[in-house]
Amino acid sequence: MYQTGDTIKNVLYQIENHQLVLPAIQREFVWSPEQISRLFDSLMQGYPFGTFLYWRIRSENSLQYNYYDFVLNFHQRDAPHCPPFPLTSQRDLTAVLDGQQRLTALNIGLRGSISRKLPYMWWNNPAAFPRRHLYLDLLWESDDNEGLMYRFDFLTDEQANAATDDECWFLVNCVLTMKGGPSMVRWLNQHLPQDRVDRAYETLDRLFQVVHNEQIVAFYEEHSQDLEKVLQIFIRMNSGGTILSYSDLLLSIAVAQWSHHDAREEIHLLVDELNRLGNGFSFSKDFVLKAGLMLSDIGNLRFKVANFNRDNMAVFERNWDKIKHSLILTVQLISSFGFTDHTLSAHNSVLPIAYYLFRKCANESYLTHSRHEEDRLGIRTWLVRSLLKASGIWGSGLDTLLTVLRNLIRESSCDPFPLARIREEMARRGKSLSFESEEFDDLVDTSYSDRNTFALLSLIFPSVDTRNLFHIDHIVPATAFTKAKLIDAGICPKKIEWHLQNKDRLANLQLLEGALNNEKRARMPHEWLNSTIPGAQRRNRYLELHMIDSLPRHIREFERFYINRRARLKEEIVRILR
Repeated sequence: MYQTGDTIKNVLYQIENHQLVLPAIQREFVWSPEQISRLFDSLMQGYPFGTFLYWRIRSENSLQYNYYDFVLNFHQRDAPHCPPFPLTSQRDLTAVLDGQQRLTALNIGLRGSISRKLPYMWWNNPAAFPRRHLYLDLLWESDDNEGLMYRFDFLTDEQANAATDDECWFLVNCVLTMKGGPSMVRWLNQHLPQDRVDRAYETLDRLFQVVHNEQIVAFYEEHSQDLEKVLQIFIRMNSGGTILSYSDLLLSIAVAQWSHHDAREEIHLLVDELNRLGNGFSFSKDFVLKAGLMLSDIGNLRFKVANFNRDNMAVFERNWDKIKHSLILTVQLISSFGFTDHTLSAHNSVLPIAYYLFRKCANESYLTHSRHEEDRLGIRTWLVRSLLKASGIWGSGLDTLLTVLRNLIRESSCDPFPLARIREEMARRGKSLSFESEEFDDLVDTSYSDRNTFALLSLIFPSVDTRNLFHIDHIVPATAFTKAKLIDAGICPKKIEWHLQNKDRLANLQLLEGALNNEKRARMPHEWLNSTIPGAQRRNRYLELHMIDSLPRHIREFERFYINRRARLKEEIVRILR
């Protein structure tokens, strides 16, 4: 049933009083502050707002489902998710199937706030997340930049109060309590000189009309109480755009079909926990959903609706606690190998490891007990090799490869990790973990910025205890390689470009414990080694451990040092990976 005519103010009242809620099949709020500002500009210009899709749930059915409230005060660290809305008694409800992002944007802009992390500040610093409200500059004159006619921005109160003479920032949420003309004029007279009031009044009155009077919220009501039909409507409404990912829809279906857990909350909490482990990762709900299919032995690992049917989701939910434990253990394991968000270049590479630990029923002792040391080494070797071959391993044919590896691990004994059989099967399928001659030159010239540099260094130097925080360090500091410094140092002009090209390559890199790297900074390596490691014997042992013949005392010695170490590293790479 199509309905026309409701005001933004009335819709916000319905949100505030929980007459409008979000069904558990909805995704998270994903809009940026810039998108919210553009929405308000579009409304002020009279652009179409779009039609919403509502689901009228009768009171006798309301307790069958889970619901969420709209985000009001978004905090990127402390409150990034839609808060649960526990329904305690039967009553009629209206659930929003399409339009959540737009309605949440209105809710935040007209009633709430946003707190997003400032760049270059630590996540554990409360000051990194200043609270910002939506403001409208009543004096802004559009230059028609990208079609914007009004200047909306999320500001702190301090920023708004520091306005220049050409700005007049109006706190947008104040418009909700304004009564119209006289109250607006009073506000303007208090904040602006008389000659600017008329111009500002036009902008403020336009905002008032959009929020209070214009009936621009049109919606279609679905009255069916059949969840399967509602799911199909939801999928059809949301699968056509590119902003809503297909995995969002699949998560929505899982949410609707779990009986004893709140799937969305469980999965989001697990993602947050995984990403806090070690020195931080960036796993997503897609990763957890794929892991659920794989570890639950659901036949097909593809992200399609048929795999998220009621029977499969029942298996997924039954295994959830064990899946969660196995994924946490797996990420702890790869973190002990020294991997972080930056150096784990293919998230799906850890799924076979998770499946192995799941089948093995491994517990925390697996991470440290000596009897598992050889098994851990086999897993680490396989993981590093696969990452170095990432483009050929974890690209096309991913679901087929994961299914094959799952079947092989399931058919093998749970101890040890079936490294040899896995390598044979991968080679048979054209995904060999061995390397050809031409690949060795590419590897030995790996750059500092390459996400696989850590993996390669950890393979070359297995004696480095990567459970500690290790940095990828320039042996001869990168700060020494500017054209001006190289010229001053007497480097031949024809060799300057060579120095600049090779300063970031593998032969000038090492794994150095974080504390030592911070201490070393921009010092020349020979000076740093002599002052940090006492005794010639210990210094020689350090050099041999890092495959260094001798350290350059001056930048003029870099070329000889680089050529010698590159040759040693290539020889070692060939020995390991042949």
